[in-house]
Amino acid sequence: MAIPANTTAPLMIAERIARLPELSMDDLWGLWDEHFEARPAHHHRGWLESRLAYRIQELALGGLKPATKRKLERIGETGQLPGAMQRDADQLLPGTVLTRVHDGIEHRVHVHGAKAFEYRGQRYKSLSAIARAIAGCAWSGPAFFGLKAGRTRKERA
Repeated sequence: MAIPANTTAPLMIAERIARLPELSMDDLWGLWDEHFEARPAHHHRGWLESRLAYRIQELALGGLKPATKRKLERIGETGQLPGAMQRDADQLLPGTVLTRVHDGIEHRVHVHGAKAFEYRGQRYKSLSAIARAIAGCAWSGPAFFGLKAGRTRKERA
């Protein structure tokens, strides 16, 4: 199934992205080759689809501002959120997905509201309850998911 190229109308972009899961792997790789110079080392279909969806939107609507790219690169390099982002972490928007690798396993939490989180199909009222379920001991949920810096030894004393 071909996906029409060179469309900028938001509806057409949404339609193109909605069709990605329907494509065969050969067609998906063909679309990848049209949008990227090299293929990734891994072949996880979900990742390919999400990256292609982003690229289709980026080409049609524009990419991130250079300042935003630099901020995200710093977060990726250090793992630390800037102060303003940490303050906003308590007000996560519905639809946000938090990801944490713990003991070699990736854990994903879906935010549904201020006190509504979903982890592995189960609803929780706090990130701390989810962190406790994952780690098996008491944890600050925001700290566990990297939303707040953990306290230093000096601060705990």
